[in-house]
Amino acid sequence: MIPSNFDAFKTTLNNRKPAMDWPLWLKSLWYAAKQEWDASHDIAQDLDTTEGSWIHAHLHRVEGDKFNAQYWYSQARKPYCDDSFENEIRQIFEDLSTTS
Repeated sequence: MIPSNFDAFKTTLNNRKPAMDWPLWLKSLWYAAKQEWDASHDIAQDLDTTEGSWIHAHLHRVEGDKFNAQYWYSQARKPYCDDSFENEIRQIFEDLSTTS
């Protein structure tokens, strides 16, 4: 079950792993929020969806690769984000949890 709000999502970060029944985009976002970039990237790059592209863009922005991030934001049909990394994770969670 998808956490009901961002605060509930944040409490799951104390767990060792994301819930098995979560959609892949949420698992990828969870790993990103825990700063486990490789695990998050492995999932996001295999998601051929706008959700995966958005998370993929976020990860490249975190690593400082603006050019690659801009490409993935365009694939996600999102503008380049200049907000804090946590605020972007919140935005991704809130947008995707209401549409998924």
